[in-house]
Amino acid sequence: MPAVEALQRNTEHFISPDELRERLRAKKPLRVKLGVDPTRPDLTFGHMVVFNKLRQFQDLGHQAVLIIGDFTAMIGDPSGRSSTRPVLTEAEVRANAQTYLEQAFKILDRAKTEVRYNSEWFAKMSLGDMLTLSRKMTVARMLERDDFSKRYAANSPISIVEFLYPLIQGHDSVMIKSDVELGGSDQLFNNLVGRVLQKEAGQPEQIVICTPLLVGLDGVKKMSKSSDNYIAFNDAPKEMFGKIMSVSDEVMWDYYRLLLEESDAAIAERKSGHPMAAKKALAVTLVSKFHGADAGKRELEQFEKVFARHEIPDEMPTFKFGVLVSGKDATVVELLAATKLIASKNEVKRLIEQGAVKLGAEKITDPFRRLGPPDKEYIFQAGKRIFVKILP
Repeated sequence: MPAVEALQRNTEHFISPDELRERLRAKKPLRVKLGVDPTRPDLTFGHMVVFNKLRQFQDLGHQAVLIIGDFTAMIGDPSGRSSTRPVLTEAEVRANAQTYLEQAFKILDRAKTEVRYNSEWFAKMSLGDMLTLSRKMTVARMLERDDFSKRYAANSPISIVEFLYPLIQGHDSVMIKSDVELGGSDQLFNNLVGRVLQKEAGQPEQIVICTPLLVGLDGVKKMSKSSDNYIAFNDAPKEMFGKIMSVSDEVMWDYYRLLLEESDAAIAERKSGHPMAAKKALAVTLVSKFHGADAGKRELEQFEKVFARHEIPDEMPTFKFGVLVSGKDATVVELLAATKLIASKNEVKRLIEQGAVKLGAEKITDPFRRLGPPDKEYIFQAGKRIFVKILP
């Protein structure tokens, strides 16, 4: 079936194509499950990879079931982690869940998405119910998970609650009777547990499809909020454009393949041109996808103005001198740190020592140079992307 071959593209694990073909022969829409734990307010481009796959199922006429893990978020999925996740409050989870939904529908078709919260069933479970669920998996089986085995070997703590996580995720599949479960490749173990629990419950075992993990801005680790190497759906257009332009040339092609779902032939054609042109096109397309076509074009114009022609951007954060500092004057370090655009005073000093801070056309060399309120305005540039205007 051509649909199966199309669905296999951009996947890392697929268990199994033959099972999917068998389900499709029934000519009934499949229930395709994706679970997300609202651990932070933002979805990232890393989520976009698997959301694209879910949207592909929707476009083929199947039912997307998006599970908001409001119950599991208070436990924390340890996949790929070397330590226990921090515990969130119910209020934090609820607030994050609302923003997740607003962002998810930038990719998914709202009309074809069934939204469920796993607290619907877990909040009603008794201790006895949970103990019954716990009996379905052994400690030895749990230690087959790579992250658990590494932490166990390193004598790093693993809580009993974390051991429960794969069972809880698997039970979600039983409760919604999923035909297919999607996830990143680090979710393979959890998704396979869902198959085990469905079989015990007398249900057909779900097909498991895992997508590759998108590499983050550091070019090494998977994109994640915990590694602070991510691009968020809700990033401002300027920030999103700048982050995309910072991606390495090598990683850029994965973004074309996994985020824009371009064919190998189209990517090969782009590779025949200049990498900078391809990266600008990538940034324009992704910014336009989340903020509109005008936003993508505008940010390209501003980028070229600053980086190609070395001009000052049309728009930049603006502050009043007296709001930033209380005295009659301040050092350059104090002034720039007060804008909160740079992480710390030490970071400002480091940028100055590297020759990366300018006041107008003048390169700042003394971090302790004192400045009073400007007659008209100060325009600072720090690094390649930070511009700030300070008014009297």
